[in-house]
Amino acid sequence: MQSKATTVAQYLSGLPADRRAAIETVRNVILANLDNDYEEGIQYGMIGYYVPHRIFPAGYHCDPRQPLPFAALASQKNYMSLYLMCVYGDGPLAVWFREAWAKAGKKLDMGKSCVRFKRVEELALDVVSEAIRRVPANKYIEHYEAARRAMNARTTKGPPGKKSPKRAAGESTSAAGRKNVQIKSSRS
Repeated sequence: MQSKATTVAQYLSGLPADRRAAIETVRNVILANLDNDYEEGIQYGMIGYYVPHRIFPAGYHCDPRQPLPFAALASQKNYMSLYLMCVYGDGPLAVWFREAWAKAGKKLDMGKSCVRFKRVEELALDVVSEAIRRVPANKYIEHYEAARRAMNARTTKGPPGKKSPKRAAGESTSAAGRKNVQIKSSRS
């Protein structure tokens, strides 16, 4: 459930007292360990921590008008979420994160980058703080750009020994090899 708040203070004031206390606790852990090149604000209807355009002008590839997301906190309908983009995937930090969480004796309810919780006591806050601290903005940008290059190389490369066909703008190929053409609406 996306908030309409435009500031962190508005976001927090709109939460029930128990959720506000939990989100503020996690927020304080993040802020205490966050590299100075990140900023806090509202992004995608939740409290976001991101690399601002003054540090990374290209912005987020999905929407370059947005700064590059790093972490976020949200109060959802049935739980709260901590999004940690730095542990997305199966890289060394993600492996460390899962192992450290298990050593903390806490049950990890996690999607790709989303740690879900109903009470702050469910979180391994020392692991969260270390994950945030381990990834300064410059390191995160390097990792992000490397991942984007790798993804682009995989999507533009055809089978070994075969050149990829040239595609028209707005055209892609499905897994079955059929061409998909995006039709732009005249209402755009």
